[in-house]
Amino acid sequence: MKAAALLLAGSMALAACASDEDTSSGSGGGSGESSAASGDLQIGLAYDTGGRGDKSFNDSAYAGVEAAIGDLGGEVTELSPNADGSNRVDLLTQLADDGNNPVIAVGFAFADALAEVAPQYPDTEFAIVDQSVADMGLDNATGLLFAANEGSFLGGVAAALKSESGHIGFVGGVETTLIQEFEAGFVAGAQAAKPGIVIDRQYISAAGDFSGFADPARGKILAQGMFQAGADIVYHAAGGSGQGVFEAAAEAGGRAIGVDSDQYETVGDPALQAVIMTSVLKRVDVAIQTFITDYSEGSVEGGSDVVNDLESDGVGLSTSGGQIDDIKTQLDDYTQQIISGDIEVPTTP
Repeated sequence: MKAAALLLAGSMALAACASDEDTSSGSGGGSGESSAASGDLQIGLAYDTGGRGDKSFNDSAYAGVEAAIGDLGGEVTELSPNADGSNRVDLLTQLADDGNNPVIAVGFAFADALAEVAPQYPDTEFAIVDQSVADMGLDNATGLLFAANEGSFLGGVAAALKSESGHIGFVGGVETTLIQEFEAGFVAGAQAAKPGIVIDRQYISAAGDFSGFADPARGKILAQGMFQAGADIVYHAAGGSGQGVFEAAAEAGGRAIGVDSDQYETVGDPALQAVIMTSVLKRVDVAIQTFITDYSEGSVEGGSDVVNDLESDGVGLSTSGGQIDDIKTQLDDYTQQIISGDIEVPTTP
């Protein structure tokens, strides 16, 4: 089902706030302290690979929790998986055992862990980002999904229209079905805006190896190869590894497209900020804030998914820095064609 209209005001500020917070939650599974005043809500947050501080996916999730706490009160306990992600069941179990409710798993890699843990805690509401729960038989879980292909389509349009060389690139973190949706949308958008454009595509790690989301050195190497081959804009869907893509762009005199958060605002380094042309927003922060608010009001419908797409403003492009202001008319036109159904964006490359 489609989400109700999301409250998007302040999204940029929330993402920036997340990047400024302490990132002491370790990769071994330690809990973080809440920065909010104590209240009735006890929120458990289990991060994806790399934990908080990635200036992207995980930080966006944290920003959503902090925004909810700012409105409703409460506190959050944060846990991060170990390097190989083998303790995901332990993380969800610990959060539920400690009385957190709701418990939010950030990333599809928690799917198997959720299927094992949620039935053991029927009075705890769970949510998982980027994973459908519709066919999992879990009455106490909600899937928070995003039409990443639609946002990426607009990113592809922007890259094609702004490219001077007619050559762009895509760096994916892990070669999974989800990240392939980013690739598929990006390629389709670029080809729609500029037929014949050259598009390099590479992944940092293979399916099952989630290190690709936390390997900026490898991300930089792949992006460097693309810039050396003639690309002038590279889009990453690689979590914390995107930092390396930005560094490669800065060194090559090229530009880059960020993902999930408004990375122009979160990257921190002015030299890297200057190369971020736009970011494909996947408003994890707003989706999580909305879920927590619904939970507090008793209106969560477990066992179902909430899809955040262009129509609900759940995905889109950031405009910080003004580098895509001159193509706003074209982007708006493609957006309306997608919403109306005139353009059907593919989900597979």
